[in-house]
Amino acid sequence: AGMAVLERGGNAVDAAVAVGFALAVVYPEAGNLGGGGYMVIRMADGRTAALDYREVAPLAATRNMFLDEQGEATDKSVVGPLASGVPGAVAGLVAAHSRYGTLPLAAVIRPAIRLAAEGVVVDSALARSLSNAGSLIAQFGGAETFLPGGAAPAPGTLLRQPALARTLERIAAGGADGFYRGETARAIVDELQRLGGIITAEDLARYTAVWREPVRATYRGHTVLSMPPSSSGGVTIAEALNILEGFD
Repeated sequence: AGMAVLERGGNAVDAAVAVGFALAVVYPEAGNLGGGGYMVIRMADGRTAALDYREVAPLAATRNMFLDEQGEATDKSVVGPLASGVPGAVAGLVAAHSRYGTLPLAAVIRPAIRLAAEGVVVDSALARSLSNAGSLIAQFGGAETFLPGGAAPAPGTLLRQPALARTLERIAAGGADGFYRGETARAIVDELQRLGGIITAEDLARYTAVWREPVRATYRGHTVLSMPPSSSGGVTIAEALNILEGFD
């Protein structure tokens, strides 16, 4: 997907966004529209930026929502509808593309739409991932897609995701609003509330990715740009390199 976008004249950000959306199709364990992330950008002309599109807590979240009646921690923070934050991935990818991309958004998302509509051949890693998570997936709406006939698809079979293709098409046509408002947003809210979740249409409509200044450090004459908080990685890298620089 990234190569296809580059070959059409896109830049590195176009390619990164194309890969991000494609991962939602082919690597749902890690790349998905329901998650979030960070992006550090340095353009060839020296412009730099950091983009924070991590998930946020719903407006109705409370400090004790993951505790039982005895005040003990439950697994509700990792399994089930209350474990979901308001997703940031779509807002972040679209924001990065809007500021730094060169191709139309629809062209950047097109490879992901094709992969979802036409299907991808399941490899051993995807088959194993879906099988290992089968007992969890079976409890929720993903069962129909990822456990056809009650079992994970075998390596070599074709996995088609037509509903995901339609979701991606709405993003391609409407940008972030194609996800955070309208048909997709209603489907997210309806499903989560059916299961006992607390994310609302207002939560989705209010979500925005946040542009931040990268953490800037030096290491043996090199400038290192990395992600600021809410990520912990950039500050940690800068501190570690500063310590390491004191030794031969």
